[in-house]
Amino acid sequence: MSLLNRFRKFSFLHFPEEISSPEICRLLRRRIILLMLVITIVPLFAMALINAHQYQERLREEILNPLLVLVNKTRHSTELFLAERLSAVSFIASAYTFDDLADEANLNRIFRVMKREFGGFVDLGLIDSNGVQVSYVGPYELKGRDYSEQPWLHEVKIRGTYISDVFMGFRRFPHIVMAVQRQTDDGKSWVIRATIDTQKIDDLLASMRLDAKSDGFLINTNGVIQTATKNYGNVLDVFELKLPPYSTAANVLETKDSHGREVLVAYTYFPHAPYVLVVVKQMGELFRSWYTLQTDIFYVFLAGVCIILLAVFKVTDLLMKRLLESEQKREAAFREIEHSQKLSSIGRLAAGVAHEINNPMAIINEKAGLMKDLIEYGADFAEKEKFLSLTDAVIKSVERCRSITHRLLGFARRMERQLEVLDINEVIKETAEFLEKEALYRNISVRFQLGENLPGIPSDRGELQQVFINIMSNALAAVENGGTVSITSWDNDADTIAVAVEDNGCGMSEETLKRLFEPFFSTKKKGYGTGLGLFLTYGIIKRLGGQIEARSREGQGTTMTVYLPKKQTQPKAG
Repeated sequence: MSLLNRFRKFSFLHFPEEISSPEICRLLRRRIILLMLVITIVPLFAMALINAHQYQERLREEILNPLLVLVNKTRHSTELFLAERLSAVSFIASAYTFDDLADEANLNRIFRVMKREFGGFVDLGLIDSNGVQVSYVGPYELKGRDYSEQPWLHEVKIRGTYISDVFMGFRRFPHIVMAVQRQTDDGKSWVIRATIDTQKIDDLLASMRLDAKSDGFLINTNGVIQTATKNYGNVLDVFELKLPPYSTAANVLETKDSHGREVLVAYTYFPHAPYVLVVVKQMGELFRSWYTLQTDIFYVFLAGVCIILLAVFKVTDLLMKRLLESEQKREAAFREIEHSQKLSSIGRLAAGVAHEINNPMAIINEKAGLMKDLIEYGADFAEKEKFLSLTDAVIKSVERCRSITHRLLGFARRMERQLEVLDINEVIKETAEFLEKEALYRNISVRFQLGENLPGIPSDRGELQQVFINIMSNALAAVENGGTVSITSWDNDADTIAVAVEDNGCGMSEETLKRLFEPFFSTKKKGYGTGLGLFLTYGIIKRLGGQIEARSREGQGTTMTVYLPKKQTQPKAG
């Protein structure tokens, strides 16, 4: 069973029985390429996706974790700053009496100490239970100002402490108000109110050392910007992005800003102040290495796919070429075996026919000879000469039949290699007689220029006949009707004799000459040649110890020259 027929058993490679081998190879090539591409590119693609996903997740962790830690640390630092100032104000409210704080000289001394030790304080004031500022230390004239209708005053009376949003007020610079209520045992109460400069908070946010395209700032719980920003407006502007959901733990959101840029928004709410710390980073900057790697992965994947495609196509083409050649050789071998079997059968038939014909021919020859003797030695009669010529014609015809059967027997025994000393000119003439009918029919002139007194050579008659039949047949096939074929023999040198068969036919190209002795190579029309004639001829001559060469030019004919050894004890093994 051939390899192609075995492929038919596979369901994926199943082919109809009626299609030819080249069509099977074409379909098989297509399906093998598809299969190999699936089993190579799909895992490669999956591996690229998995690696890209893992790298992206790892990169995200490496980017987000430090960012979340930074946001948490900055929030704690800001909370500590606010808590220290609030504690200082609470300490003043607890350590001093209302009368002590109502004394502006005393209040001024306390304020200087607070400003020196803590920093960030802008002013300090005492507000009585009616909401009127009793004493004030600072750059503005706020003594006697009534805050009784201010919401923050009501809040501080309920909660005991108060930290405001950032606002401008009539001071026209951003600041924060802190207030602490003090109640005595006798039921009296008052409020210490201090103003904090937000510059200190700006300094804390600047300590995060964000890159030029990143932004860190505070907003309040209503989305109003509390500190200076680079890209998202001024203090007291409304933050353009939606307020993130409440969380005192640091979180990250992926969104787009008003400029259409993809950004990461890291945020955290202050648990004891009305602020949200926000850090905005552009994702393009954060994931620049990811985009670079993504591009590299794509090019590597593309290069891998190209290499796989090239390898698959090359390997498949080579495989199918070898497979088709193997199938063609197998089919040609079967045809040659079948042809050889037919020739063998014909040879045996010819040998049997020759033997059967020789017996009656011998009888005819003897009877005709007897008749001739009787006529010659008998009495004269009028038709004696005519009868003698007729018996001579019969005897000559018998000799002709005997010569024909002799050649048939010689051709039938050609597969049995037997060395004998041969006259090469005789072998050439015997072989040419097999082709003389075709030459006569096509009016082809066969010219013999055979050397005289050539030495006998030890060789096999049947194999030499096969060699010269193949060469002469090719010469006759190459010439047009009315062409010429010349057969020449000569004593070439001390070791060899040569035989050349020259024709004036169509000739051959250089490319054809290079492949002339290859198996299954034929220039004849499809169905008129197996491409094995000259290949077998070449093998026979090599086994006999000789050489063969060909010279040809397109349109000018071809010359095939055979060199045979003069001395040979045994043919070479085939």
